[in-house]
Amino acid sequence: MRKVIDLSTANRAVKRRRLSLERKEAIWGYSFVLPWIIGFLVFTFGPLLFSLYASFTNYDITSQMDWVGVRNYRNMFTHDSLFWKSLHNTLFYVVFNVPLTTFAALLLAVTMNQKIPGMRIFRTVFYLPSVLAGVAVFYLWMMLLNPSTGLVNMALGWIGIDGPAWMTDPSWTKPAVILMKLWGAGGGMLLYLAALQGVPEQLYEAAELDGASPLRRFWHVTVPMITPVIFFELVTNLIGAFQIFQEGYVMVQDQATPGSPMNSLLFYNLHMFLKAFKSFQMGYATAMAWFLFVAVILLTLINMALSKLWVHYEGGEQR
Repeated sequence: MRKVIDLSTANRAVKRRRLSLERKEAIWGYSFVLPWIIGFLVFTFGPLLFSLYASFTNYDITSQMDWVGVRNYRNMFTHDSLFWKSLHNTLFYVVFNVPLTTFAALLLAVTMNQKIPGMRIFRTVFYLPSVLAGVAVFYLWMMLLNPSTGLVNMALGWIGIDGPAWMTDPSWTKPAVILMKLWGAGGGMLLYLAALQGVPEQLYEAAELDGASPLRRFWHVTVPMITPVIFFELVTNLIGAFQIFQEGYVMVQDQATPGSPMNSLLFYNLHMFLKAFKSFQMGYATAMAWFLFVAVILLTLINMALSKLWVHYEGGEQR
């Protein structure tokens, strides 16, 4: 009887010691992540809640915030003609840029996946533009796209094509920006290249034994195996495309009028920026930001729902 009591007492002591150790580990763990939690609450979640409240006010940065309800959202759809113009410009850019960038990155990855001497040098060369960013790159492209002295129109002239006025003709400004973005497809190429090198060689050998042509092997073996990476790239490119801003702010001939000529480069984020920091309609600008946030979230959820129809994971499970 005494041995049973001693064993139960020892078990309780072990459990208390274990709980004490787990509690200490939890305290240490939370103490390590506490700086991040504080930073998130102060610099991310706090401003997020503030912007949500500000979207229902007439906040102009300098005066008191007066509650106006949904007036900012109503004015956005009914009284601001430039809202629809900026939304149209952004959607045009998204619809053409995302598929073209995805296709260009995949095409580059397939090309750079060939086993030939010196391929590492070519991979580096094609990847470098994706790490170059900033105003200097935009000015470089403005020189390249100059209708009279630019290298692009000069090259088109060599084959008998009269190049357009890329940055001064409203019909060509958005295609010019899309062309510029294709130059940086090397970032996506790197992801696709890693995915391509992870495809088992046995699958290609089995398909070749069945008489599949290179095109069929690519379509029925390569593409299904890398669909998770394609899906990731589509989602991230879609979110990034909706955030286009600097091109419309910098790549204009009239620097005093962002988005010119004729508002053809007035993208959604640029219009929101001008409303906030030029017209000082911060409440209206935050309403625009929340509309964009909800729209992007909905599109992402739709993409995730549709991914079950075409994204294939190893093991056959959808994640």
